[in-house]
This record gives sequence, C-alpha cells and structure tokens, in this order.
Amino acid sequence: MLFLVAALLLLGFALGTVAHAPLSFTLVAAAVIGVWLTVFALRERHARRHQH
Repeated sequence: MLFLVAALLLLGFALGTVAHAPLSFTLVAAAVIGVWLTVFALRERHARRHQH
C-alpha cells in the first residue's frame, strides 16, 4: 500500500513538472524516453532468444 502511495505521489510530481515545461521540451523528452524503452525492449528480447 505504501508503495502505491509513493508511486502516485511521484506520478503527480512528474505530471506537474511536465505541465510547466514548454511543449517542445516535453515532446523531445517523450521521444528520448520512447527510444530508450524501445532499445531496452529489443535488447531484452534478443537476450531471451539467445539464452542457453
């Protein structure tokens, strides 16, 4: 339960920060995070396929 409260608090903080950031910065940050998550997912998939 405490973990859920902390997660919601951090989410609220992040959304509040994004609301005050310029739109261009928000879009660039979202793109960078999206690329990072895509690379991570591809590396994990590759590692699972080549596991012995």
